[in-house]
Amino acid sequence: MIAVVLAVAAAACNALASVLQRRAARAVPDRKAFRMALITDLIRRPVWLGGIVALIGGFVFQAAALSEGGLALVQPILIVELPFTMILVSWMFGIRLDGRSWPAIGALTGGLALFLASASPGPGDRSPGPTGWVIATVVTVGVVVALVAVSRLLVSGAARPVALGMAAGLGFAFTATFMKESTIVFETDPGTLLTSWEPYAMVAAGLVSLFLLQNALQSGTLVAAQPALTITDPVASVVYGVALFGEDFRTGPWVVPELAGIGLIVYGSVLLAQSPPIRAQARAARER
Repeated sequence: MIAVVLAVAAAACNALASVLQRRAARAVPDRKAFRMALITDLIRRPVWLGGIVALIGGFVFQAAALSEGGLALVQPILIVELPFTMILVSWMFGIRLDGRSWPAIGALTGGLALFLASASPGPGDRSPGPTGWVIATVVTVGVVVALVAVSRLLVSGAARPVALGMAAGLGFAFTATFMKESTIVFETDPGTLLTSWEPYAMVAAGLVSLFLLQNALQSGTLVAAQPALTITDPVASVVYGVALFGEDFRTGPWVVPELAGIGLIVYGSVLLAQSPPIRAQARAARER
């Protein structure tokens, strides 16, 4: 239960970070995309720094949650970041969520509850070996590079932040695998943490993911980037948890309610992103 509470706290921090970083990133000229100039511009904006503080808080809560539970349990709970984000957007920008938004939040939250109750994720029974890490790294980097290439070369408009949001979500999911392994190292022998490679891999993956996130937020609206980010992260994390750490969830007849839960999550996410008040705020942001 403590892992669930900590994961919800992480989701709330991440939501606040997304809103603050989006507010800052949208003011940066397009010509600075995928350049260090984007970061040097953002770092001078207090609202962006506030977002970074919130993001660090999210990482702390997430690490604490992963020390108590597996990836397949903790990461799906981070989906509640999406309704938190939309509620914060409505509050910070003075707009009211309409009759479509609340059912969407209910569908997303209910789908998450249904999935977790049906899957009943169990803790892992192993740590990844060198081969597992190499395969996971090659596949992850390949998919991220492909998504970035698609965003840069083949798509424009709303599709670009979606592709970059997916890349960032995958990056943060991979970061969580190093975070999970770091907690295992710390619990086994705290004195070896600073001499182990896992924390440094976590920092490197996290910084790359953060860079991808800033480009996703800078390239389009929050309502386009956030659902892609929020859904990709937990879905990829479940795969990582099962493949790398041997985490378990129920199969057989339980697959039916699990798929129903996933369907509700996707439906709620798409419906929430299409909320007229949120989209109106996004149009106003583009016009400024």
